[in-house]
Amino acid sequence: MRDETEIEAPATFAESRALMSWLWKDYLNRHVGALVLALLLMTIEGSSLGAISYMVKPMFDQIFVDGNAGAIWTVGLAIVGIFMIRAATSVVRSGLMTKISQTVSARLRFDLLDRIMQQDGKFHLIHPPGFLLHRVQGDVGAVGDVWSTILTGTVRDGISLIALLGVAIHVDWRWTLITLVGVPLLLLPLGFVQNYIRTQARVARDLGAGLATRLDEIFHGIVPIKLNRLERYQADRYQSSTMKFIRAEVRAALGGAAIPGLLDVVAGFGLLAVLVYGGSEIVAGEKTVGEFVSFFAAIGLAFDPLRRLGGLSGAWQGIAASLERVKELMDEPILLTSPPNPVPPPTGLPDIRLDNVTMRYGDSEVLHEISLHAEAGKTTALVGASGAGKSTVFNLLTRLIDPVDGTVSIGGVDARAMRLEDLRDLISVVTQDALLFDESLRENILLGRTDVPEDELDRVLKAAHVADYLGNLSNGLDTMVGPRGSALSGGQRQRVVIARALLRNTPVLLLDEATSALDAQSEKIVQTALEKLAGGRTTLVIAHRLSTVQNADKIIVMDHGRVMDTGTHEELIARGGIYADLYRLQFKNPKDAQE
Repeated sequence: MRDETEIEAPATFAESRALMSWLWKDYLNRHVGALVLALLLMTIEGSSLGAISYMVKPMFDQIFVDGNAGAIWTVGLAIVGIFMIRAATSVVRSGLMTKISQTVSARLRFDLLDRIMQQDGKFHLIHPPGFLLHRVQGDVGAVGDVWSTILTGTVRDGISLIALLGVAIHVDWRWTLITLVGVPLLLLPLGFVQNYIRTQARVARDLGAGLATRLDEIFHGIVPIKLNRLERYQADRYQSSTMKFIRAEVRAALGGAAIPGLLDVVAGFGLLAVLVYGGSEIVAGEKTVGEFVSFFAAIGLAFDPLRRLGGLSGAWQGIAASLERVKELMDEPILLTSPPNPVPPPTGLPDIRLDNVTMRYGDSEVLHEISLHAEAGKTTALVGASGAGKSTVFNLLTRLIDPVDGTVSIGGVDARAMRLEDLRDLISVVTQDALLFDESLRENILLGRTDVPEDELDRVLKAAHVADYLGNLSNGLDTMVGPRGSALSGGQRQRVVIARALLRNTPVLLLDEATSALDAQSEKIVQTALEKLAGGRTTLVIAHRLSTVQNADKIIVMDHGRVMDTGTHEELIARGGIYADLYRLQFKNPKDAQE
């Protein structure tokens, strides 16, 4: 993630145009009809201000000065008609632009989420969940302001400005020139202000993502925070980050307010100059009161859309900062994809092979030219200290990552030669982190499937020992399990995950420390369910507790990314070495080994 020291230079006009071009090409052009209608309505709405200022002249000259009573209704009804047209076009335009804004934002949010979910494990290691959450929700939400605020404001206020200046020029082009002579002098300071806003907006966006990440870490780690009395420490860290965010937001807001502020200064001096110059012409009888009031109304009204347009230029800088962040993620290449000409997946019970596989994360090598073979229909265990590379093997088999060198094959087929969907349809994974969604127990097992007969579901529930505790739940299978399954115990959650795997009925099963976080009673129940699940499948097991893998058909001992030994439990104990040392360390009392 970026920090305040990593903010790049403000985008040029060409870069801003490129961002808008991308939005138009991929999203806005689907709403051409609605946009054309909205632009037409904005044109009518914007022109109404010019019409109102134009009607000031006959109102003063014909009614107030000449005393023409017949003109009262004519002028009055004309003014009412203009306001009614303005009101109608404003309402319809607002509804259209809101629909376009929300639809485009929803589409962009969906595409961004889809893109993120297709990224590999390395991407998700670099980008924490809170950071991605802020991009999908916060930044895409800000991008929605392009349609509802920037586009509407630019067109409507631009038309209003043109119409009002047209009225002013019609009254007296010299008065108009005197009023606006100072505007070009603002171009240079406005450029500096916009650059400042863009920089501060980028800082604020990155700090906002950091705040979201901080909250995500706090809520995920609330138990260890409480146990270690870290509430104040975490609160202080969050407060410090929040204050930095506030400072960046305030700076951006001050920069945004400076633009219309500068325009106000120019407007004040311009109107003063016209009052001095034009007032003398009225006194001399060269201009009528109606002409002056009409001009003054047009110019006074013109500076209002001019101020808003100036404010929009600052608002665009903040929106562009969000848009850049979103586009960066959308442009992030997806490294793990299905091959252009995939081969069919293997049939029957496949074996698993890793041949001279090397894997690195950056400069850190986690696997070094390892080769291993898990035979079809048998249970193979991977054991070793933390950091030995066991979980990396699982990530390679499921193609969460790809090896730097070597080949990973299932049933004789290179994992990279299959479609990702076909590969993952071969494998079920049960880990120590039993991830459940905040849905019903039924939905957490079916995961959207609608083709599962009730008798099949009942069989799975019994085999996974989920049926053992269903009667204790308030609504049975329709009980909500809470965020991350918080309404269930660890053993209950683990059995739900086993039920999922049974329902998938895949030929390959990967078990990653599936019982390590459970108490003895829950472990026994879950272990029984796992044994049923492993029956008739090619099973790979990661375990630190050697008691759970003593009956494996083969045990592969790993250390520092290398395969150090292979054999059955008895063979490895007889040979001595790493496995025997681990065994003696865990079972200092021989009786422990029998439990």
